[in-house]
Amino acid sequence: MSDTEARQFSDRLDAVPDTSSPAYANRHPAARAFDAFASLVTRWAGSPVAFGLAVITIAAWLVSGPIFHYSDAWQLVINTGTTIVTFLMVFLIQQSQNKDSVAMHLKLNELLASHKHASNQLIGIEGASEEDLRRIASAYLRLAEQAGHSPVSEADVERCIEQARSKEREPNSPAAEHHSVS
Repeated sequence: MSDTEARQFSDRLDAVPDTSSPAYANRHPAARAFDAFASLVTRWAGSPVAFGLAVITIAAWLVSGPIFHYSDAWQLVINTGTTIVTFLMVFLIQQSQNKDSVAMHLKLNELLASHKHASNQLIGIEGASEEDLRRIASAYLRLAEQAGHSPVSEADVERCIEQARSKEREPNSPAAEHHSVS
């Protein structure tokens, strides 16, 4: 691989979220370990066994209420425990969600790239700004209204996207007013 090709590959790889990038995981053993740990814990947390243990824990806590006279300390135990578990699970679930999202986008990109009638302009669109996504969604909604169930060409998609962009640039357009309000 030439230096130019290597730079282009590196530039493309920069568009992939770091924590889900194979290049990141290969450079950082802690990232690989965290990814494996997050996958293991999120799979286990969604299991019937984990749910059963949670129910048993709550039942044991409820049964112990009369023993501790429903004291503030007794209530604090369950509040603190559930808060800590929830706080930590947010990060583990987010890691797994990021990885699943990247995998799903790669699969969708493969489907777009493999279909000759699909618009390849949407490959990698997950990195687009919210404004660009709204503009493209609007273009597709207009295409759906105009086309009904007839096939849509790539030229039609490009034309609608360009129309949406030009309307956004007009100072008094409804789209420009919509964006200024939100």
